[in-house]
Amino acid sequence: MNGADSIPTRQSLLARLKDLSDQASWREFFDTYWRLIHATALKAGLSESEAEEVVQEVMIPAAKKMPELTYEPGKDSLKGWLLAQTRWKVVDQFRKRAKAGQPESGETPDVRSDGTARTATIERVPNPSGLDLDLDRIWDSEWGSNLMRAALDRVKRHVNPVHYEMYHLHVVQGMSPREVAHALDVSTAAVHLAKHRVGRLVRLELKRLGAPSL
Repeated sequence: MNGADSIPTRQSLLARLKDLSDQASWREFFDTYWRLIHATALKAGLSESEAEEVVQEVMIPAAKKMPELTYEPGKDSLKGWLLAQTRWKVVDQFRKRAKAGQPESGETPDVRSDGTARTATIERVPNPSGLDLDLDRIWDSEWGSNLMRAALDRVKRHVNPVHYEMYHLHVVQGMSPREVAHALDVSTAAVHLAKHRVGRLVRLELKRLGAPSL
C-alpha cells in the first residue's frame, strides 16, 4: 500500500513479535489493535460476542504465524495485513450465522440516506466486492482514531496526571484554555504549556506507531 494515507509496516515491532516469548511486545500489539478489529467487526454488522470471537481469531493465529511472516518494506503494511485477516474472520462469522439460521442482530432495518432500505449485511456476504467496500470504508474510518487512542493511552501513563488532564480537556474535549484553567484551578499559561509538552509526546508516539506525519 502506498500514498500519503498509507500506514507503513512497523518493522521493529513485527521483528520483535517473531519471538513468541516476548510477552511485552505481544501485549503492545494486542493493546494497540484489538479495539480496531472489534469496532470494525461491530460496524460490519456482527454482535458483541461475534466481534469478540473475531478478535480472538485474528490475534491467536497471528501469534502462530508471526515467526514465519515475511513482508516487503514499501509494499506491505500492517494496516493492510490486519484488514485482510479481519475480513476473512468477519465473513466466517456471517457464514456461521447463516448456517445456523440465525436472524440479523437487532430489528432496525439498514436504511439509506434517501430512506430506502438497503440489503441486510448477511445477504451481502456472498458478494465479496460489496463486503470488501464496506469493510475498507469502516477500517479506514477506525484506523486513525484507533492509533490516536493508543497514543493517548501510552502518553497518559508516562506524564504528570495534571498535565495530561489539562491536555485532554483542552485538545481532546475541546474546552478553551480559560475553561480548563478555571476547572482545574491552574493558570492559562500552564494549560498552554501542557498542550505543547504533552502534544509533542503524542505526536512522537503516533510516529512510533506508524501514523503519517501530522
